[in-house]
Amino acid sequence: MRRFNLSEWALGNRPLVLFAMLALAVIGAWSYKQLGQSEDPPFTFKAMVVRTLWPGATAEQVAQQVTEPIEKALMNTGEFEFIRAYSRAGESQVIFMARDSMRSKDVPDLWYQVRKRVGDIQATLPREVVGPFFNDEFGDTYGNIYALTGKGFDYAVMRDYADRIQLQLQRVPDVGKVELIGLQDEKVWVELSNTRLATLGVSLQQVQQALADQNAITATSFIETASDRVQLRVSGPFDSIEAIRAFPIRAGGRTVQLGDIAQVTRGFADPSAPKMRFLGSDAIGLAVAMKDGGDILALGTNLDAAFERLRGTLPAGMELRKVSDQPHAVEESVGEFVTVLTEAVVIVLLVSFFSLGLRTGLVVGVTIPLVLAMTFFVMHYFGIGLHKISLGALVLALGLLVDDAIIAVEMMATKMEQGYDRLRAASFAWESTAFPMLTGTLITAAGFLPIATAASSTGEYTRSLFQVVTIALVVSWIAAVLFIPYLGDKMLPDLFNPQPPRPGSLAGRWHAARQRWADRHPALAHLIAPPAHGHEHDPYQRPFYQRFRRFLDLCLRHRWWVIAATAALFVLSLLLFRFVPQQFFPDSTRPELMVDIELAEGASLRATQAQAEKLEALLATRDGIRNYVAYVGTGSPRFYLPLDQQLPATNFAQFVVLAQDVQTRESTRQWLLDEVLPQFPDVQMRVTRLENGPPVGYPVQFRVSGEHSDQVQQIARQVLEKVRENAHTTNVNLDWSEPSKVVRLVIDQARARALGVSSAQVSQFLAGSLAGQTVSVYREGNRQIEVLLRGPQDERTRLELLSSLALPTGDGRSITLSQVATLEYGFEDGIIWHRDRLPTVTVRADIGDGMQPLDVVRQVEPTLAQIRAQLPSGYLLETGGAVEDSARGQDSIKAGMPLFLIVVATLLMLQLRSFSRAAMVLVTAPLGIIGATLFLLIFRVPFGFVALLGTIALAGMIMRNSVILIDQIQQDIDAGHDRWDAIVDATVRRFRPIVLTALAAILAMIPLSRSAFYGSMAISIMGGLIVGTVLTLVFLPALYAAWFRVKREPR
Repeated sequence: MRRFNLSEWALGNRPLVLFAMLALAVIGAWSYKQLGQSEDPPFTFKAMVVRTLWPGATAEQVAQQVTEPIEKALMNTGEFEFIRAYSRAGESQVIFMARDSMRSKDVPDLWYQVRKRVGDIQATLPREVVGPFFNDEFGDTYGNIYALTGKGFDYAVMRDYADRIQLQLQRVPDVGKVELIGLQDEKVWVELSNTRLATLGVSLQQVQQALADQNAITATSFIETASDRVQLRVSGPFDSIEAIRAFPIRAGGRTVQLGDIAQVTRGFADPSAPKMRFLGSDAIGLAVAMKDGGDILALGTNLDAAFERLRGTLPAGMELRKVSDQPHAVEESVGEFVTVLTEAVVIVLLVSFFSLGLRTGLVVGVTIPLVLAMTFFVMHYFGIGLHKISLGALVLALGLLVDDAIIAVEMMATKMEQGYDRLRAASFAWESTAFPMLTGTLITAAGFLPIATAASSTGEYTRSLFQVVTIALVVSWIAAVLFIPYLGDKMLPDLFNPQPPRPGSLAGRWHAARQRWADRHPALAHLIAPPAHGHEHDPYQRPFYQRFRRFLDLCLRHRWWVIAATAALFVLSLLLFRFVPQQFFPDSTRPELMVDIELAEGASLRATQAQAEKLEALLATRDGIRNYVAYVGTGSPRFYLPLDQQLPATNFAQFVVLAQDVQTRESTRQWLLDEVLPQFPDVQMRVTRLENGPPVGYPVQFRVSGEHSDQVQQIARQVLEKVRENAHTTNVNLDWSEPSKVVRLVIDQARARALGVSSAQVSQFLAGSLAGQTVSVYREGNRQIEVLLRGPQDERTRLELLSSLALPTGDGRSITLSQVATLEYGFEDGIIWHRDRLPTVTVRADIGDGMQPLDVVRQVEPTLAQIRAQLPSGYLLETGGAVEDSARGQDSIKAGMPLFLIVVATLLMLQLRSFSRAAMVLVTAPLGIIGATLFLLIFRVPFGFVALLGTIALAGMIMRNSVILIDQIQQDIDAGHDRWDAIVDATVRRFRPIVLTALAAILAMIPLSRSAFYGSMAISIMGGLIVGTVLTLVFLPALYAAWFRVKREPR
């Protein structure tokens, strides 16, 4: 029974095949328009922050009583990569990082478990604790950020306009969330002097109670009449600030208005909440996030229209300006990749035309847009959008997806040259190459399998690389066996009896031009001259193939020398690989710079803002900067997916400086490092580019952990000195070092009891006088504004007046604070860091001269050997930063290698049905490392995570050609050919398709090699394929002859 032949069926059903091609082209074009576009692929941030407040507690008390119990409960989940926590005075923050290998779909269930376990131990926390509060929303990317500024406008008025703009933006299509940034809560401050109250004989508690009673809204019931129910309302609640000022207070037997004894003002939170400043002015930010599955470019168009409309509704002097514009960045990024893709298509087409001829090359050229259309359709079906990873995968796949088309059309054309008709040639191509091509295609796709199985954040980030390449390769095989026969039937000329092109036609003019060039340059005539027309039935008898045949014969006779030379090259490449620079992910090419300002622990927000304003003044004088925005007291919202987001802290400010272009960014960065940093000697300042891939933070990090914080800090300072000694490190610091200032009030308990005063009353009195104590709420529209009592500014800001504050006693009298308390000035830990429940200090450093983090860490590690040897039992010195994250990502890739080998071995056995032949193909897999190492060293390109993916995929590309060659040798042997001749003839016949497919893949990498993200992958693939292709044609035949002890039969 004859086996089914798909290519033969295609030629027997031409109308159906044509309809399928046209339908797929239309559907693919439509699918491309529907694909969502974004800068980075969807990515799950497996982090949750548990925040708990304990007002009045020291950092040490918070660490022991709040942080440690929460850490212990979270560690019982068993699903953590690490648990990092810090304790400040009155505040605990526990950062729970889920296991890196956890799948995204399992994360919501884990967050439920985290909430449940913390809820179970909540009753064991101190009863004064407020919270815990949970935050797991770290994945929202606010691609568009706007700043609302208005010099001279009241902040409350700006808040009203910001609310209106927020409402308008929420109605824009594709908008998922709109957040207001830098908001300052409004307050009504009632400032009362304790001394004056004591003189009037009025206590703070009396004023507080009177205000609360007056402004309360309580049920008054109603009167039920025969016909109606009439509600009763009692006046009293404040309806204006004047009403609060006019509120009557009984003092010393007489009634006075509150405004006579206190200053009543409407203002904002004091100390301020974290602020946003744009170009040196206070601003309210509006951060817009796209809804899931949206199109960022469509969102950008809609937002631009809304932006222009909203600007026209603002009063004179108030401005709405654009801070961050992700749609523009995505448009540039997608445009760059589309340009690269177009260049790659042109290169592949030129390779096809020059190597196969115009009409034969045109067959391959038509399949490229058809395969891309089919790929877009499948991507749309599976919800894979266009972004940095998928677009790079398309360019990478372009050099591979033409392989099957070239092999199929080349085999069909060769058989037609030998006298086969079109139907028989197409049938032979299916019978001889279809299944070896399928096996090779699947093996190439399997080369990307470790990416698909990588259970890590980096694996999730790059997973679409496997998805898109696999889709493109599989549909390219379908096109090669189904559409190529139809296109070849319609477009290939009569190759058995070729006729010269008609004079005057385009082909005729091209033929004549090549002949003139050949006549003008006789030495190159064999390369330039057009092929002679006539009956040359065996193309493999041409001079080039005759020379290649003799060369192969020589290699087979000296097979052991060839094998030994290949092995030596492989070993040498492994030895040289240690000189290739190592990295995790390259820096982004976006024009933003991040400038972090960190003051000493315990610094006030005012001091931080003063330093920020100083930097703003310097940035205002710098040319080449589009804008700059400062976030005082917190980090920037996530305007870029891989941003290393910072948590709020009063001693921290972060700038986002937007340069005109990448060149200006680099010059601005150098100016900041060389000229600006020396002007800030009292603060820790850091200037960084945006990162690619999962955020890392400081590239060089060493963690010291142990039971006792004092000893941990001592060891950390020793490590700090060793890191600082390295010439390549800069900005070396500790994340926990300096203590904070503290004033301890030592209460004379005996005297305090005699006067009717307790420690709790002293604390409450000071909290009310200094920070303010909530007494009521002023209601205005849909807002509730707190009314707070506090002392006047002098009492709040002058430390020397603290001891003279009038403290009310239990019998209504007042005494000075110094009568019951002694003030002691000292220091205490302002922050305590834990990692997995152990006190941990991290030594952090930047790299100043372009060295890679792994290289710097390798230099530092030996200097830490003595410190490691002297570590007390239970103490740890671990390497973090880019090196740790890179190792975690690479380990997840390596974990997929066994599955990769099993799949490849299974495919090889199904196709070759021989352990020996399958083993030979596997032996060729690592040979690409020779060329990859050579090219990385020549071009001085670092070997990073992306290059690792390319090197693994390279194994599949090389094995693809090996499978087809081994299978062809076996077909010839099975046909009764002499084994020596079968090796030589099969290699000669496969020479052209192997070289052409490799050449298409290599040249298609040239445009991609310019990419900052994919450059290392492209260069490693180019080098590896060049060497791998040569070795496939030389080493593999020699290995086959040696393995099976093939000897040349005497002629």
